[in-house]
Amino acid sequence: MDIKIGKKTIGPSHPAYIVAEAGVNHNNDLERAKELIVSAARAGVDAVKFQTYVAGRLVTRAAPRFWEWEGEENPQGTQYDSYSTMDKLPLEVYPELVKTCAANGVEFMSTPFDDESLDFLVKLGIKAIKVASSDLTDLPFLKRAAKTGLPIFLSTGASTYAEIDDAVRAVEGEGNHQIILMQCTLHYPTDYKDANLRVIGTLQKMYPQYSMGLSDHTLGIAVPPAAVALGAKLIEKHYTTDKTLPLSPDHHLSVDPPEMAAMISQIRQVEQALGDSRKYVLAAEAETYKYDKRSLTSTKAIKVGTVITPDMITRKRPGTGIRPKYLEVVIGRTARIDIPEDTTITWEMV
Repeated sequence: MDIKIGKKTIGPSHPAYIVAEAGVNHNNDLERAKELIVSAARAGVDAVKFQTYVAGRLVTRAAPRFWEWEGEENPQGTQYDSYSTMDKLPLEVYPELVKTCAANGVEFMSTPFDDESLDFLVKLGIKAIKVASSDLTDLPFLKRAAKTGLPIFLSTGASTYAEIDDAVRAVEGEGNHQIILMQCTLHYPTDYKDANLRVIGTLQKMYPQYSMGLSDHTLGIAVPPAAVALGAKLIEKHYTTDKTLPLSPDHHLSVDPPEMAAMISQIRQVEQALGDSRKYVLAAEAETYKYDKRSLTSTKAIKVGTVITPDMITRKRPGTGIRPKYLEVVIGRTARIDIPEDTTITWEMV
C-alpha cells in the first residue's frame, strides 16, 4: 500500500523515506531546533521529527530510567528527572518549526506522547503520526490517533507478536489502514547483535498489505542501508548537530550531518543495487555475454569433409560460436569448410 506524506510517497515502488529523529536534541532552544531542520535538509532527509510531551503526563516521578546517560550529574535519576529537563520548548514556537521545514523542503513531524500533544499536533497540520514503541500497548491512544485518518508509523520495540497484532487491529478497527510497522530495538544504544533486522521480513509476511520500516538506535550508519536491503521503506535515525551537547541523552547516539548524508547516500546506492528481482542479461553485460563465455574451438586444423572427433574440439572464449552444451551434437558431423587451428566454431562450419 502506498502512503502519501506531503509530496512524497512511501511504498514498495518508491525510495525509502528518511526521517531525521531530532527528538529533543533542540535542548529547548528554538534556534537549535531550526538548525537541526536546516542541516538535516541539506543532508537529504525527507522529514525532520521532534518529540512532544510533558514530563508529568508521561511518567510518574518515581519511574526508573532504562537508559544510560554519560556525564549526567545524577546517573541514577528517574525518567521524570530526565524528561522534565527536556520538555521546555514552548508549543508557541512550533509554527516556526513548520515554516522552517517548508522553507527547506522537508516535512515537519513530531511524536506525541499523550492525548493533548496528539490533538495539538493534528491541529498544527502534521501529515503522519509516529507512535513510539512505548505506546504500542496504549490502545486507547492508538485508537485516538487512528481516528484522525492520518498515516500511523508504529514502532515495535520491546514488544511481542500479540502486542503488535493488538495494535494493528486497534488502528484498523477505527477504519485506518495507513500503517507502517517499524522494527525497533528499545535499547540505547542498540548493539548490532540486537538489531534483529530479519524481523522486517517476518512482519512483512504477517502484514503483506503494509510497508515496513526501521527505527534505529545503533551507533553509526551501517544498519539502515542493510534494513533497506531487507525491504524497509521508512528509516528513522536519531540526529544531532553536535554529539557532545548536554541535556538530551540522545545526542551521543545520534548521527551528525556528515554521517546522515553518508547514510542516505549508501541507502540510495543499495536501492539501485537491489534491481528488479528478474535475472537476465543486462545491457551493461551485452559485450561480456558475447566475449566472456566459451565456445567450441578447434584444437587443430580440420580439412573440409573431415568427420569431427572429440580430440579436435576444446572450449575457449569468446562466446560467439557454438555453446559447449552442443559438444555431443557437433562430434560426428563433417566440416563444411577448412577450419584453421584455434578457431571458434560456428554452425555454418559443420
